[in-house]
Amino acid sequence: MNLDFSAEPLFSWYVVLLFISGAAMLILGVVNAGGLSKGWRAFNVIAGLGFMGYGIYLGFIFQGGTYIVFFKAFILPIMVIVNFFRSLSRRKATPAPQPMAAPAPYPMAGQQPMGAPAPQPMAAPQPMGAPAPQPAPAPEHTV
Repeated sequence: MNLDFSAEPLFSWYVVLLFISGAAMLILGVVNAGGLSKGWRAFNVIAGLGFMGYGIYLGFIFQGGTYIVFFKAFILPIMVIVNFFRSLSRRKATPAPQPMAAPAPYPMAGQQPMGAPAPQPMAAPQPMGAPAPQPAPAPEHTV
């Protein structure tokens, strides 16, 4: 194991932070609690696996020489965590969609919907200029 905090503290902390950053991104990508899109979740998983893999390589396989310090390994997880909580709060702020009510059934041909007034017969169309028809006088009652 290449972790020796007394001899190389910068290298050792870098390896530990790489592993922690990768694990955080991997967890946020696998768990769908924040409502992230599938693309962001896939990005989190891929970047998390990359950071964890590089941390494992440096900590256990690396034999010395030069290594690359990715400062993005510390900035990117912070941005991903902020994005995670922002999408989580945005999802809680939007109201849940209400279920649609069942549509009212249509009446069959010749039937009236319940509670609808009965249709009134229409008067026959009159030619233009003809006088309007007068209603028939009501019958008189004599006693």
